[in-house]
Amino acid sequence: MPDAPSQPLIEIIDLTKVYTMGTVEVHALRGVSLTIQPGEYVAIVGASGSGKSTLMNMIGLLDQPTGGIYRVRGTESQKLGKKALADLRNREIGFVFQRFNLLARATAMRQVELPLFYAGISAGKSKQMAKDALTKVGLGERTHHRPEELSGGQQQRVAIARAIVNQPSLLLADEPTGALDTHTGEEILTLFENLHSQGLTLVVVTHDPDVAGRAHRVITMRDGLIVEDAAQIPSQAAASPPIPVSVASASQPLAPTAARPQIVLETLDGAAA
Repeated sequence: MPDAPSQPLIEIIDLTKVYTMGTVEVHALRGVSLTIQPGEYVAIVGASGSGKSTLMNMIGLLDQPTGGIYRVRGTESQKLGKKALADLRNREIGFVFQRFNLLARATAMRQVELPLFYAGISAGKSKQMAKDALTKVGLGERTHHRPEELSGGQQQRVAIARAIVNQPSLLLADEPTGALDTHTGEEILTLFENLHSQGLTLVVVTHDPDVAGRAHRVITMRDGLIVEDAAQIPSQAAASPPIPVSVASASQPLAPTAARPQIVLETLDGAAA
């Protein structure tokens, strides 16, 4: 007897989102349907205004749809209250942002411990979990460094450690290499591939075809609709070989003329800290 199909991690059915701006209605999503299975590596691409950022917010439970159905592991998000929705988001989804969103004066260890504090994990267990997560992304020797003591790539690794410390089902990344130089971006994409190979589900929202090329599936959006959903053979890293996640990043600091990363932290309920 054949095995029963696994339950989708993400299930979206005819999702719509309408924003009202004065007397004008903006239809950001116009009936989007898709499923994402556990262990997939998906890129969502599209031009500005295509709806990809709105879809990311829906997948991340940062916003609620106007219509349609959205389920995470079979749980329908629209039926949940605010606290239950926050609990589901914190339990199932880790976030990585373009500008890192780190606290200016907190060490890498403290940055990664913070989600565990909100989850009610004891101090002793939190320290060990944070250290394990930092080691997993190659920063086991940088646990007591603050953001200004880390390169851009290392700061993004701290953000990734913070995103995975709760062992979420899904890592949702929004333009994760957008603030990094090409070499450092390659290191982050290699780290994503290592995490994916360990079973983590990845959804990356990007406008960069090279970033999208590393995924196994690409969803293309236009005018609030999915216009293409295609599997692909992922491209390989450019010149440099894969970097083991157990080795600290050798990324160079951002050039003095580069924009400094935004150093704030979005708390688990979506408010800025």
